[in-house]
Amino acid sequence: MSSLPHLALLLLLGATLTFRALRRALCRLPLPAHVRADPLRTWRWRNLLVSLVHSIVSGIWALLCIWQTPEMLVDIETGWSLSSYLLVCFSTGYFIHDTVDIVVSNQAEASWEYLVHHVMALAAFFSGIFQNRFVSGGVLTLLVEVSNIFLTIRMMMKINNAQNHPLYRINKYYVGQRTLGTFLLGVLIMLDIMILIYFFRLLRSDFCPQRVPSQQHKDKFLTE
Repeated sequence: MSSLPHLALLLLLGATLTFRALRRALCRLPLPAHVRADPLRTWRWRNLLVSLVHSIVSGIWALLCIWQTPEMLVDIETGWSLSSYLLVCFSTGYFIHDTVDIVVSNQAEASWEYLVHHVMALAAFFSGIFQNRFVSGGVLTLLVEVSNIFLTIRMMMKINNAQNHPLYRINKYYVGQRTLGTFLLGVLIMLDIMILIYFFRLLRSDFCPQRVPSQQHKDKFLTE
C-alpha cells in the first residue's frame, strides 16, 4: 500500500497526457465553416470535443463498473474495484487537462464556472485516488456523464449555429437524471448545481433569446 501514491501519480500523469494527446489529434479534424470563422468558437469546439470523448468513455465505464460490482451502490466509502479506481484516475486526468487548457487559453475569467466545477471534482476524487476511500462514490458521480453526452452535443450544435437541425430540437428537450449518493454530499450537491446552471443557461438561450446576456458577456463559455 505504501506504493499507492507513486502509482496514483503515474496513473494521473498518464491520463492527463492521454487527454493532451487526444486534443492534439482532434485539432487535425476539419472544422465546420461557422466554427472555423471565429477563433473563440474554434477553441470551444475543440475543447468540447475532448469533453464529449470523456463523457462517452467515463459514462459507459461508470455503468459497467456498477454492473460488475453492484455492491458499490450501498458501500460508497469502502466499495472498490480495479476498474473503478482506474476510472476515477482517468476522469481526474481529464479534469486536470481541461483546467490547464482553460487557463493556458486565457479563458479562465470567461469560464470560471468550469474551473470551480473541476476544482471541486478534483478535491473529491483525490480522496479515492490517494486514500483508497470513496472510490465507489466517485464512480456514482461519474454517472452524470451519461447525461452530459447530450448536453455537450447540444452545446456543440449551438456553437455551429445548427439550432434548426432535428437532432438539436430533440436534444434540447432531453432531461438528464442525476445520481446522488452520500459521498461527500456537499460536494456532490454543488457539482450538480453547477451542471444545472449550464443547462438552464442553454435553456434560456433557446426559449428566451431576448434575455440572453448583453454584448459584454458574449465571450462567456456557456452563454451561447
